[in-house]
Amino acid sequence: MSSLSRQFELFPGADSFAPDLVCCPLKPEYDRPLAELIRYNLKKHGLDIPGTVYFDEATDHLSDFYLADPAQRYYEMLLDRDEMLVGGIGLAEFPHIEGCAELQKLYLADKVKGRGLAYQLIRLIEEKASALGYTKVYVETHSNLQAAIHIYDRAGYRRMERPDFVQHGSMDTFFIKELTA
Repeated sequence: MSSLSRQFELFPGADSFAPDLVCCPLKPEYDRPLAELIRYNLKKHGLDIPGTVYFDEATDHLSDFYLADPAQRYYEMLLDRDEMLVGGIGLAEFPHIEGCAELQKLYLADKVKGRGLAYQLIRLIEEKASALGYTKVYVETHSNLQAAIHIYDRAGYRRMERPDFVQHGSMDTFFIKELTA
């Protein structure tokens, strides 16, 4: 393990389910691999279309967004022991619902899917949202992403009607969850 990996906090529960992974806040040098991971996953599910994050210019520089306002935004990367990005999850204030953060950009590399990591990342980001003072978490996704929908259902999110404001117009499935103290 490199000295950089030793600096990273082990992913919560790593001893029991993911001893080969580390978790840390997004760093600018991971912008490109993160954008590639996001676009790979979207394309794989036929979502390399307008109205998705696939075409957002900001996708290439996500650290600019998440690091600009740490009181309202956060992104956690998931790295393997070789410091290769294998996933991540973020949050940002969702100003259209009072006290609400939006869970954003939950993506995993194929090689780590099926290990329960999405649930762990969701719990991590919910804890961060609570620490930042949010009482609810909103999620928008697409019906093509059946695994994601299954995960959100099992993680306690309830479906909701399409809100008046949707950042990515092609999204067609919406969830919300009340956070407990």
